[in-house]
Amino acid sequence: MSQLDQHVAVITGGNSGIGVASAKRLARAGARVAIFGRTADTVQRAAECLGDNVIGVQGDVTSSEDLERLFKQTHDTFGRVDSVFANAGVAEFRTLEETDPEHVSRMLDTNLRGVILTLQAALPHLNNPASVIVTTSIVNAKGMPGTGAYAASKAGLRALVRVWANELAGRGIRVNAISPGPVETQIFSRMGMSKAEIEAFAAATTASIPLARFGQPSEIAAAVEFLASPASSLMTGTELVLDGGYSQV
Repeated sequence: MSQLDQHVAVITGGNSGIGVASAKRLARAGARVAIFGRTADTVQRAAECLGDNVIGVQGDVTSSEDLERLFKQTHDTFGRVDSVFANAGVAEFRTLEETDPEHVSRMLDTNLRGVILTLQAALPHLNNPASVIVTTSIVNAKGMPGTGAYAASKAGLRALVRVWANELAGRGIRVNAISPGPVETQIFSRMGMSKAEIEAFAAATTASIPLARFGQPSEIAAAVEFLASPASSLMTGTELVLDGGYSQV
């Protein structure tokens, strides 16, 4: 029997990239999964492709009402919630000179405030024991030029993981983070980078990665499965770095 049989997981940002790869991995391990995203058609298509044990819910992580509906629908459908992967986020890079208040708000509203609202909506439904997983980033420690507001949002999440690990331990809720380095997803094209710019960035970045490649969403999903499962039962408050050694050596 799989460690995730009867397990119910909720994944925000679950309709693309790391989120959909994680939903696929968890469902294959026996879990029932609710994926959440902003675009109804994309969410529905992803849920249909992932199989009968996956439902799709449309909504925005900056809306408490949408998030409360997500967890109520998940609980009504599957009867419980055992893990939350707070993965929804946006990336937009600007230097200090280019930064304006709207840019800061976009980064903090989705990446930081959105995760806070997600966990607040989840708390009434979370089982004991339960696992919370938050997506941070290696930019929260690496100081990459142009990532100021984005890095600040991810560093804030790293701090929250430590705080929540203490606050929620009494309820049997473990809280951990995954910190990806560069991963082959659509995030760079969504940032407005051309194909040539993406290829130049990839070549320059890969030269500094000991494993000499970007990560795959499936590799991040493997860490999500580990943190959601009883295999990580002694872990809370920590951050797993998955970057091919980029930020470590």
